[in-house]
Amino acid sequence: MHKLLIISDFTESFPHKLLKGIMRYTRDTKPWAIIRMPPEYKKKFGIEGVLELISKNGVDAVIGQFEEDEDVGLFAKNGIVVVAQDYKKRFKSIPNITGDYKAQGRMAARYYLDRGFKNFGFFGFKDVCWSDERLEGFRREIEAAGYGKSLYSYTLQTLDKLWIYEKDQLDSWLHAIPKPIGIMACDDNQGSNLIAACDIRDVKVPSEVSILGVDNDDVLCSMLSAPLSSIQVDIEDGGYRTAQLIDKMVLNPDAPAEDIVLHPVKIVGRLSTAAYATQDVQIQKAVQFIHQNYTRKISVNDIMEEIALSRRLLERRFKDVTGQTLYQYITDLRIRRFAELLVDTDEQVIGIAMSLGESDTKSISRRFKQLYHCSPSEYREKHQKKNIQ
Repeated sequence: MHKLLIISDFTESFPHKLLKGIMRYTRDTKPWAIIRMPPEYKKKFGIEGVLELISKNGVDAVIGQFEEDEDVGLFAKNGIVVVAQDYKKRFKSIPNITGDYKAQGRMAARYYLDRGFKNFGFFGFKDVCWSDERLEGFRREIEAAGYGKSLYSYTLQTLDKLWIYEKDQLDSWLHAIPKPIGIMACDDNQGSNLIAACDIRDVKVPSEVSILGVDNDDVLCSMLSAPLSSIQVDIEDGGYRTAQLIDKMVLNPDAPAEDIVLHPVKIVGRLSTAAYATQDVQIQKAVQFIHQNYTRKISVNDIMEEIALSRRLLERRFKDVTGQTLYQYITDLRIRRFAELLVDTDEQVIGIAMSLGESDTKSISRRFKQLYHCSPSEYREKHQKKNIQ
């Protein structure tokens, strides 16, 4: 039985998703013993202290967040397989759990470009590879679309000061950026911090500032005044592939070791990006109402009760801004949520349909097939199988 030590901050969703993938691999092969350690232990006792604990517990492999100046080579000298979880920089001497961060930045930029934004922001850290590269991908996509001079970045913080802000500098930035603006936060923590900063300064989210995070931390994203939209990354699949790598390296210390690269999967939309780059206040209100209520059965009449426009004028102006009719927009949101639940839960198709207020499963299955070109059952089988591979 392999024994694995994970050194990570388990108050965040990333290590939980990573561990979920690792455990799925052990169920497919053989059981492992998993030991969790907070980064504070390593910070207090150093790599030597970690090695002492490893020796007492017979640990075979370690996954951890490491500083650049820490001697990770000590693990190999003691016969321990080690994999670094991206923290600030990638290591060259050991494999890393890293990501295609530039692709994540490009995905965020395209998301905002498709919604008509002409002003863009980035809220992140300095001297951290995953923030720097997300900004680079974001910038390049915006420059390619001709809006390079309309990018406003705020990267004054270091990762060591996660919860500390220079109030005056942040106030100046939020005041100076043109609005409406689409902002990519380097992760969900920064996205949530930015929403809180906007709340304090009475900056309206999403009508003035639209905010998109990364990692799709369900708990963190949902507990905000404007629930945070986020890029879902294949972290669980990365955990599975990390376990495969560790298994191979424990059994054969000379086996080649490559980085585990995580890829963006999709954007999970919530209220923080329920906006288009338009000065049409009534359409902004309509979009926000739909995003707040689309998981229940709503109609055009329900929207009209919230909007001071005739039906004809509402539908014309809505399509001018979004490119879709009201019915198409609501249906697409509901079908995409239906697709997420197919993959993320084991609930029967009829149960998922009922949870969305859809009593006619034939109708939702027909609309699903029009969008995804397969039945709900085929979609579930395809994507759940993909997650296992």
